[in-house]
Amino acid sequence: MRLTIDADAGQLMEEGPAGRRRLPLYSPEAFTLLSRLWVRVGWTQKYSYAFSWLGRPVVQLPEDLVRIQKIIYRVRPGVIIETGVAHGGSLIFYASLCQAMGSGRVIGVDIQIRPHNRAAIEAHPLGGRITLIEADSTAPATVEQVRSLIQPGEAVLVILDSCHTKAHVLAELHDYAPFVSAGSYIVATDGIMEDLTGVPGGRPEWSWDNPRQAALEFVGRRTDFALEDPTSPFCESAFAGRATYWPSAYLRRVA
Repeated sequence: MRLTIDADAGQLMEEGPAGRRRLPLYSPEAFTLLSRLWVRVGWTQKYSYAFSWLGRPVVQLPEDLVRIQKIIYRVRPGVIIETGVAHGGSLIFYASLCQAMGSGRVIGVDIQIRPHNRAAIEAHPLGGRITLIEADSTAPATVEQVRSLIQPGEAVLVILDSCHTKAHVLAELHDYAPFVSAGSYIVATDGIMEDLTGVPGGRPEWSWDNPRQAALEFVGRRTDFALEDPTSPFCESAFAGRATYWPSAYLRRVA
């Protein structure tokens, strides 16, 4: 695909396999194309690595954090489970939302938690709301350990952000979906990989080996979950798309 911007004329030319089309530059269609390009270029520049939350690197696109806070505020989970810890910034982000709402705690699961990251997370002012489990997220013993930390009747939200292969994400969806309470979500992050096969650092196999394909396959087999992008009752924008690293990520438990 080739995009040509004529800012003086206020036009965007798109050329691709389907042919050529000219769009008004200041239109939802042009913004969709430019947003997709912005996300892809930003990924190559490690744009998401520029952000932190309350002192810890968060390594997430800010737009994705703003969108998931809408879900967390709506669901008000008693427990947020996240697979994948890294520097702990997203755990701190979720814990800060729990703190602001006056309830809730976070469980972080990772096959390897580096000692300096563990120390920083546990010493953080919000560390008391976080439980860390260093283990393979899909090992039966790990899943049972997580289960033991959930109290009967608690609303549970799950975020998958560890190994991003399709097989691993499918396994996590299978293992952690039973914990998700009705009306809450399991979120398979980083499906943007599917759109990065042709950029520097991308891999050809990402066209099929990615979390988005895992989420689509999972929801296609189930009647108790449905794909549902987070929306806002206050949205006044005509733009229906979004700049995100998490396409087709939000699976809401409907039964």
